[in-house]
Amino acid sequence: MSLQTSPRAGTPAAAPLTTIREFLAFKLGAEEYGIDILRVQEIRSYEEPTHIANAPEFIKGVVNLRGVIVPIVDMRLKFGLHDVKYGAFTVVIVLTIGTRMVGMVVDAVSDVITLEPQQVRPVPEFGAAVAADHLLAIGTVDERMLILIDIEALMNSPEIGLVEATLQ
Repeated sequence: MSLQTSPRAGTPAAAPLTTIREFLAFKLGAEEYGIDILRVQEIRSYEEPTHIANAPEFIKGVVNLRGVIVPIVDMRLKFGLHDVKYGAFTVVIVLTIGTRMVGMVVDAVSDVITLEPQQVRPVPEFGAAVAADHLLAIGTVDERMLILIDIEALMNSPEIGLVEATLQ
């Protein structure tokens, strides 16, 4: 997906897609989100990570994944959802972003969604009250709406800062 920055500084706006793209759909609370399937390394069941002292609440800790220490971010906590429970459907999506691996905890993984250019809409303007710099677009499939996240921008945000910006 080609992206361009809208006149509002730092807010991405979806430019017309020239190719079909695939997104991994997942649930956080009642909402459905999507990330570029090419960033997904694997999907694992949730296991309690090793806690890191003084880490923000949404950084649950680290796990050892075949010799690689992987930080785990609970996206439900990051997005301000309360009453977070860890159950049978709670999973960790392991992502490769640049040269780093990062795990993100979500409520459940739905499926892989293929979106054509006409199924992608720009993110509406929210004003200064909502930080939309990590949102790519809104995908629509029949009656479903998928909030498409720029996971690299989110993981590289000053608040999380787990990965360095990579050149595309």
